[in-house]
Amino acid sequence: MVNKVSIIMYHYVRDLKHSRYPEIKGLDVELFKEQLQYMLKYYKVIRMEDLIEAVKGNKELPNNSLLLTFDDAYRDHFEFVFPILDELGIQGSFFPPAKAIQEHQVLDVNKIHFILASVEDKKQLISDIFVLLDKYREEYSLDSNEQYYKKLAIKDRFDTAEVIFIKRILQRDLPEKLRNIIVNFLFNKYVSKDESAFSRELYMNIDQLKCMVRKGMYVGSHGFDHYWLNTLSKEQQQKEVEFSMKFLRKIGSNTDNFVFCYPYGAYDDSLLSVLKENGCSLALTTEVGIADLSKHQPLIFPRLDTNDIPKDRNSQPNNWTKKVINID
Repeated sequence: MVNKVSIIMYHYVRDLKHSRYPEIKGLDVELFKEQLQYMLKYYKVIRMEDLIEAVKGNKELPNNSLLLTFDDAYRDHFEFVFPILDELGIQGSFFPPAKAIQEHQVLDVNKIHFILASVEDKKQLISDIFVLLDKYREEYSLDSNEQYYKKLAIKDRFDTAEVIFIKRILQRDLPEKLRNIIVNFLFNKYVSKDESAFSRELYMNIDQLKCMVRKGMYVGSHGFDHYWLNTLSKEQQQKEVEFSMKFLRKIGSNTDNFVFCYPYGAYDDSLLSVLKENGCSLALTTEVGIADLSKHQPLIFPRLDTNDIPKDRNSQPNNWTKKVINID
């Protein structure tokens, strides 16, 4: 029996038109409602516990199974997503960045999102970055601006080459200390000088997460610091997993057979070993595809993005849907 599960990945879901950052790359809540109705028409929406049992071999799932996952525990998820799911009797699976919530910090990846949403002219941001690279080039033995741009400015299916360059240079390809310096400079300049207040506005708090757990939502691990975990030593990876599991226990989430969601989709063999040693049942990547329990290893399940599924309840099945509803 082939078990296929379409695991859908969400980030920002908000009332975009009436938000302070209408340019943030997210899903408008009204389109989210439409998408849910499309899903309910063509899919069987399952719970994370169903998938865990299927991975163990204790349960069979229909091939049109669908699981909803929400990364980064944004406050939007509590204010908009949770009430909608609760009313429909649907479970969502949420993956909070523990340190950001506990210490009221803003993840660098989110700082970058809001920097991009605040500056229409991306060339201005690139100019700012180049000026700062020039300033710190000797201290950090940096490559030339042109070398970085040629290496990183490669568009993907969602972003332009300019945006990808800004994301990669600030998320990954500079020394961590320098990345923090540049990101904080741009965040203070274009977004907010009060990081703690912005964090409290952006993410769910512990009480809200506890509420969702009590109401049957699933909350899993998204690491502690939200690092690119494939850049860390095994010892550092172990600490990331341990600290995140401690946070899950704090909010009342079950850490037996827990589920891990890789920040940035990044993992390596060392991390897979750490997760197995800590009793992880399954883990979610950002690789694009439908999870096939007969083919995919449980610790590297692919997901579909919200943009891969129609956002109109009256839409005909698209190619991703046809892959699962036409199977006998």
